Amino acid sequence: YHAQPSQGTEQEKMDYALNNKRRVIRLVLQWAALYGDLLQEDEAAMAFLEEFYVCVSDDTRMIAALKEQLPELEKIVKQVSEEPKAPQKKHKVLLQLFNTSDDRAQKRQPIRGSDEVLFKVYCIDQTYTTIRVPVSSSVKEVISAVADKLGSGEGLIIVKMSSGG
Repeated sequence: YHAQPSQGTEQEKMDYALNNKRRVIRLVLQWAALYGDLLQEDEAAMAFLEEFYVCVSDDTRMIAALKEQLPELEKIVKQVSEEPKAPQKKHKVLLQLFNTSDDRAQKRQPIRGSDEVLFKVYCIDQTYTTIRVPVSSSVKEVISAVADKLGSGEGLIIVKMSSGG
């Protein structure tokens, strides 16, 4: 955030710093907008956002051009730091495609759009269910199948997790 070029005129150095600061502010705003709900549960993220807001506020005294982004940053920080007034009914689920052990023994064949796959759907309450959908299903269709199975489609989130070992 505070990167400074080692060469150039004072004006070039100031322009470089301003552009870097604006980029970082935009990145933090996008990050907070995407992950706001999750950030509420992470003390380190909340502390970072608050400290970042203070730094940007301090910088606006020296770099007036940053003032235009300060209200948006302040809004995001307040939004994320506020506790939800009432518990929201939200299903956070994890979909995991799984193979049965006898799949390896089967002869390899091309996948067709009409073929079906099984997904394990993990819910936040540590339960899971399975759904079967065609390979050619869109994300919307998968979410719809999950909503039908769970009895509610409100606040469903699709997450794919993978591991390199």
